[in-house]
Amino acid sequence: MRPWLAVPVVLALGLGVRAFTGGDFAKYVGVALYATLIYALLSFWLRPLRAALAATAFSWAVEFFQLTSIPAELSARSGLAHLVLGSAFNAPDLFWYVVGAALGVVIVRPRA
Repeated sequence: MRPWLAVPVVLALGLGVRAFTGGDFAKYVGVALYATLIYALLSFWLRPLRAALAATAFSWAVEFFQLTSIPAELSARSGLAHLVLGSAFNAPDLFWYVVGAALGVVIVRPRA
């Protein structure tokens, strides 16, 4: 699927999983799809391997940023900030970001 189609599809899937399921399944699928969405956005400009590495690095940076109090404070004031930044560090998320970036490589076909 091309990036221009992957972005809204992955975004809708991520929001749908969070809205209609719960527990660890929703959390970790949502985390993986977050990285897939970042991959899809980056694939407009980067080749697959670089997009996957950059999506993983970006996702990890956001996750480690959660070790500060800033994302939690912003998330308390804004639902959008909560979706983008999260609120609390969770080490298993680091693995699921890699899974999501790899999923991006499989399903998103960059420009020809």
